[in-house]
Amino acid sequence: HTGAKPFGCPPRGKRFGHSSTLTTHRRLHTGERPYGCSPPGKTFTNPSDLSNPPRSHTGERPYPCPPPPKRF
Repeated sequence: HTGAKPFGCPPRGKRFGHSSTLTTHRRLHTGERPYGCSPPGKTFTNPSDLSNPPRSHTGERPYPCPPPPKRF
């Protein structure tokens, strides 16, 4: 609740309030993607990404952004 960020990442100098957030951030540097789904074998840096609806599998793009008409 104090806003303290005691966990630091030396290469970039970013700081985090939780060690788990730092662990996930470090995976950006290492390329580690330990969480996967099957099929089609996509992997993620964060386990919460597995609980999101698998839109990447279905091609669904429910978020419109006009103009130009594009979906995300």
